[in-house]
Amino acid sequence: MTNQYPINFSHIGLSVPDIERAVDFYSNVMGWYTIMTPATVTEDDSAIGVMSTEVFGQGWGSYRIAHMTTGDGVGIELFEFKDNQKPDDNFKFWETGIFHYGVQDPDIEGLVKKIVANGGKQRMPIKAYYPGEKPFKMVYMEDPFGNLVEIYTHAYDLTYSAGAY
Repeated sequence: MTNQYPINFSHIGLSVPDIERAVDFYSNVMGWYTIMTPATVTEDDSAIGVMSTEVFGQGWGSYRIAHMTTGDGVGIELFEFKDNQKPDDNFKFWETGIFHYGVQDPDIEGLVKKIVANGGKQRMPIKAYYPGEKPFKMVYMEDPFGNLVEIYTHAYDLTYSAGAY
């Protein structure tokens, strides 16, 4: 049986090497709100400790976590794991799994400049979607932690409701 309603997107979890720097970046560059400041979770018998062991298995030790939210209420769960490793290639788009998150800002040029000025990377030039038809633009970036960010000037549903490319 199919759902009679669309399931809402709740949050995304991002692994970062420095949680304080990440909270600062996402607050100052993306404008996201901190709803839980960085805290340490330890492998123990607490509810969060037991839940984490169920997810990560035995021996994870501890990690740091913070919670943020976007202007439209989507949660951003930040994790800083001990001995975190930068991937050899952060853009394995051919592998199954999440490879980017998307945001929307009508001032795409301004956001690109802010991301680059704060340690991020622009992966491509800003491109027009439906050139000559609609004023929609998009670009792929990396935040300072290597997470890929796709930026749109307009809402996702407006961008793709035109149908084909």
